[in-house]
Amino acid sequence: MTDSTHDPHNPFGGLDLLSSSVVLLDEDLRIRYMNSAAENLLALSSKAVRGMRFDSVVFYPSTLQDALANACRHGWSHTGQAVEIKRNDGLQLHLNCTVNPTEIPDARLLVELWPIDQQLKATREERLLEQQLASRELIRNLAHEIKNPLGGIRGAAQLLEHELNNPGLREYTQVIIKEADRLQDLMKRLLSPHRPMLPGPVNIHEILERVRSLLKAEFPQTLTVCRDYDTSLPDLVGDREQLIQAILNIARNAAQAIKAQSNSSPVVGQITLKTRVARQVTLAKKRHRLALEVQVIDNGPGIPDDIRERMFYPLVSGREGGSGLGLTLAQSFVQQHQGTIECESRPGYTCFSIRMPLGGA
Repeated sequence: MTDSTHDPHNPFGGLDLLSSSVVLLDEDLRIRYMNSAAENLLALSSKAVRGMRFDSVVFYPSTLQDALANACRHGWSHTGQAVEIKRNDGLQLHLNCTVNPTEIPDARLLVELWPIDQQLKATREERLLEQQLASRELIRNLAHEIKNPLGGIRGAAQLLEHELNNPGLREYTQVIIKEADRLQDLMKRLLSPHRPMLPGPVNIHEILERVRSLLKAEFPQTLTVCRDYDTSLPDLVGDREQLIQAILNIARNAAQAIKAQSNSSPVVGQITLKTRVARQVTLAKKRHRLALEVQVIDNGPGIPDDIRERMFYPLVSGREGGSGLGLTLAQSFVQQHQGTIECESRPGYTCFSIRMPLGGA
């Protein structure tokens, strides 16, 4: 892109000095100019779209359409909060915007845009964290109340089994004992405090190779595990065992979903373990120059809509017989590394993205 601030023939070049995105429109809502920030935000070239109607290159709601029309006709200014705009490539943007009449020659309106996706994401993460902490506390309190009666039920079943003369009836006492043991184990997992972190230098690819070998051993017939590594990544300071468990829990969930659909689908199950570096990211309200991004991508059935917003909560599972603790523990371990987990899912494609800081902020 040419530096329009040094172009003597460009009367709008000074707008490129602004960090906010600016679009100039004429009275017919045709684009006269977009500054560099707007070009980056909307993925458009100012030269390529000059003279085109604004609504032909981006889709925006009727409220903004009315605001633009009123600004042209009556000279009314407008401020919009959390406006959704869709780019030509289909990407949805969440923006704050202002519309102001202008006296600039050849331009009737000045539209200024500020993306708020990062702000919405931070708010959503904070809300989810608060909900998860409250859920975990409630679950722990319930587990305490359930644990003691279970011991009594198991003991009574054992005594009853010794008193029964008919061996065939012992099958029923064994059901009681085994189910009590299963619930006791679940309560123990819910109540056991996480051990403190043991941080040290870890190579993320050694961790992923460990996860890969475990998956191949557990699902030898139904799964292909692929690598897509950026081998230039530096070591991460973290707890090796926690990171193995976090990534394994996510990948194993994907493998189990793929296995469950293998009988009804001809598609070969595949999980891809991918690493990349992310730059200038905000994690846990802190800005980091560099972050590690690990993605676990699968071609399984996707996460059901009814649990997508709750899948990190304790005891929420989309699989029959699942404990609903795998993703909860994974998120807890990643949060201890000052990182985040995000998920994008649709039928045939699910991607869990783990981001953790590399080096200093």
